[in-house]
Amino acid sequence: MLPKIKTPDEISTLLRVLRSVGKRIVFTNGCFDIIHTGHTRYLNQAKTYGDILVIGLNSDSSVRTIKGDKRPINSQAERAETLAALGSVDFVTIFDEPDPYKLISLLEPDVLVKGGDWPVEKIIGGDIVQKRGGKVISVPYIKGNSTTGIIERIVERYRSGGR
Repeated sequence: MLPKIKTPDEISTLLRVLRSVGKRIVFTNGCFDIIHTGHTRYLNQAKTYGDILVIGLNSDSSVRTIKGDKRPINSQAERAETLAALGSVDFVTIFDEPDPYKLISLLEPDVLVKGGDWPVEKIIGGDIVQKRGGKVISVPYIKGNSTTGIIERIVERYRSGGR
């Protein structure tokens, strides 16, 4: 396993140590099926809210539950490795549930960040973070950048036999 990719328990232990030396922990989560500029901009911005950025990555079975049987396009191992290669990302962990509530409870981040398509009051796990005195942030959504949109463009372009 790559050094940035850890189990939830491994990351929980690491975060306790990092917090004890004053590091501010930022958490976000998602499927990150086909990484695009919307993702990279979002993750770069999320990193600015603290010192350590942890990504909770939906497992393949979790993505299927949320998005349907045709997803994910890329396996959880591939998605985790791609995220771990980004400079803004410090750690990646995979979770099986449809939402990250249990993982957020375990990791206890100082800051919880989601994209602007999620209003702050609807961000799952926000109650946990706020109860501990942390912040919940919804960053602006970058219109026109979505995995679903990319898939639809590919299907449309290749439907007529294009290259």
